[in-house]
Amino acid sequence: MVSRVAALCLLVGGTTATSAVALSSGAVAQQAFDGGVIREIRVEGTQRIEPATVRSYLTVQPGDEFSVERIDASLKSLVATGLFADVTLERRDGILVVTVVENPIINRISFEGNRRTKTEDLYPEVQLRPRTVYTRTRVQNDVQRILEIYRRSGRFAARVEPKIIQLEQNRVDLVFEIDEGPLTTVQQINFINNNVFSDSELRDIMLTKESRWWRFLSSADTYDPDRLNYDREQIRRHYLRNGYADFRVLSGLAELTPDREKFYVTTTVDEGPRYTFGNIEVRSEIEGLDGEFLKNFVLAKSGDWYNGDLIENSINLLTDLLGDLQYAFVEIDPLLQRNAETRTIDLIFELNQSPRVFVERIDIQGNVITHDKVIRREMLLAEGDPFSSSRVRRSEQRIKDLGFFGQDVKVTTSEGSQADQSVITVEVTEQPTGEIQLGAGYSTTDGALLDFSIRQRNLLGRGQDLRLSTLLSSRSFEIDLSFTEPYFLERDLAAGIDLFRVVRDERDTISYNLESTGFVTRLSYPLSDRLRQRLSYTLAQNKIERVFFNASRFIRDQVGSSVTSSVEQQLLYDARNSTLRPTNGYFFLLTNEFAGVGGTVRYLRNRLQAGTYWNVYSDWVLSLTSEVGYINGLGKDVRINDRFYLGGDTLRGFEPGGVGPRAFLLDTNGNVRQNIEGEALGGQVFSRASLELTLPIGLPEELGVTAHAFTDAGTLTDSGQTAAAGELFRDNASIRWSAGVGVSWQSPFGPIRIDLAAPIKKEDYDRTEQFRFSFGTRF
Repeated sequence: MVSRVAALCLLVGGTTATSAVALSSGAVAQQAFDGGVIREIRVEGTQRIEPATVRSYLTVQPGDEFSVERIDASLKSLVATGLFADVTLERRDGILVVTVVENPIINRISFEGNRRTKTEDLYPEVQLRPRTVYTRTRVQNDVQRILEIYRRSGRFAARVEPKIIQLEQNRVDLVFEIDEGPLTTVQQINFINNNVFSDSELRDIMLTKESRWWRFLSSADTYDPDRLNYDREQIRRHYLRNGYADFRVLSGLAELTPDREKFYVTTTVDEGPRYTFGNIEVRSEIEGLDGEFLKNFVLAKSGDWYNGDLIENSINLLTDLLGDLQYAFVEIDPLLQRNAETRTIDLIFELNQSPRVFVERIDIQGNVITHDKVIRREMLLAEGDPFSSSRVRRSEQRIKDLGFFGQDVKVTTSEGSQADQSVITVEVTEQPTGEIQLGAGYSTTDGALLDFSIRQRNLLGRGQDLRLSTLLSSRSFEIDLSFTEPYFLERDLAAGIDLFRVVRDERDTISYNLESTGFVTRLSYPLSDRLRQRLSYTLAQNKIERVFFNASRFIRDQVGSSVTSSVEQQLLYDARNSTLRPTNGYFFLLTNEFAGVGGTVRYLRNRLQAGTYWNVYSDWVLSLTSEVGYINGLGKDVRINDRFYLGGDTLRGFEPGGVGPRAFLLDTNGNVRQNIEGEALGGQVFSRASLELTLPIGLPEELGVTAHAFTDAGTLTDSGQTAAAGELFRDNASIRWSAGVGVSWQSPFGPIRIDLAAPIKKEDYDRTEQFRFSFGTRF
């Protein structure tokens, strides 16, 4: 009777069955494997694997005695390699026969059905690779990794089914068939034990939103556990800033519906009692710095409701103050002492001893393309300077404003070789600075438009800006080649040159076509942190042509070419919190241009712009902008293309060029010809102002929809012309006034704005416009 010891590595559902020696009869098997010497070990069934390799995994060798324990250990060793689907060990007289069935080799791995996630994103996540051994355990592990990728993107209903295609030579193709499923959304957000703030108030704080039909362009209602953790922290901070110092989140539960398409999120909270600030004190161990003086910079006040943000902001304010006094490494420890009976919290800020600090070294890390000097010149500190935390902070913002690193800029301070020395480390992560943009849009003024530009904002890593742009619309063609050196002569001088050509069809408003070709050289430099001056020189040839045959004499007299040679200065004081979407602050811009440095045109043009912004309530922003301008011909008539025009975007409710001096043709009876609306002549003096309130429209903030209510006023006068025979000249300096409403949408396709405006006060010859629409995007 031949006794046999066998084990089969069963791989079902991603689990491995435990391998063991199978004994048909304890006594017989024991006798069959105990006693005697192994004369030979024979390996059968191998295809790719050498028999010697199989033998190397055995714990017995020829000459050893047969033993159940050692045979069992050999079997487990072979199974653990993962190379074999089946292993059998049996004794034939004095020969130990090892029979194996090899696992197949993977020939190719592919993914099917993955439309939302690219194959190149999935492939690095799987552990299996072509030419590796196939096992179900490894396949199931890879399935879980793929599912995790989809869960991170909010698709909890995703399903992955691995399939194999048998090939010759014991090879297989492995295919992951993926059913991505829909996005798993948050159907409902509930809170338990919240008595102070309602569910709706707490939901407004959260980034995660409940699923609604209008959120089809947003991912805020997609389930994201990391975002929910962030939301719970925001809720905690909301309670802390409103006096609830003992607030806790007891539990956060997210329940997935059986169809795996929706989550119900429930958060249980413990609000606790509300506290006020009690005694507030600053204790300073730094010689020369009195705690009572520093207490003036603490934002928290005794008797106010407890506010965690005020404590944090006070520490930041004190840190900045001490940093500007060269105490870079002072530690400020806030100590809280709760008084349960009075429900007050005493607050003590402790300042430890620290020496005055100087900058020992500035290290720059992470820049591969950008030269060190491009970053260093934005630093407001140099080696050996007294340390200043505000200068460090402003330096960090200046580096971010370069646009070469996005927001991936981190400026940190550490102790130097001595206690009074500091090392400033600038860490950056470079991002692409080359841009190719294609834009499309529509505006009431220019009609359909298309623009293309190619730009390198960090040319050769030197911080230089080179740009070529074109704009084509139904009424104009523009091309501009621009180069800017931001640090000319190694100083904070932004020098540049622009080459341009503009062709515009103005016949709808002022009855002629304009061509302009020339160049501009410019130089700008700071006079202070917020004050900057720009000087420029322009040389351009302007041509007026294609005038209508029945145009006014004022227009016909302008036909021909002129050469403009002018110098200009701009003085900008900008105290806004943002140049793109300001919510508070103000600015002033003074522009003076003198034409007559050669050329055929002479004038002195002056403009003054100003604006101020107030955050009047929550997201409500009130802005007031104004502008005045005057141009003097210096003994010559001011050409029509150099004059001011008002209307359109500059005075809503009126057409572009719809306000100001206008000429009308008369018939033989001295009456204005029929079907003639008059031609805009422009003016030499203008003023305008606009008051606008921007506020939420009530839709979810993530949609980016805001409403506007505005009123505009302005006047344009003094064309410098007198009426001729057969013509009527109208020029009234009265104030024109309009009011209206609008809505803007930061859509995924670009900004869209619609304005409806109605003139309140106008002249009978003004050309009005009630509707304005603009849309534009780049892709």
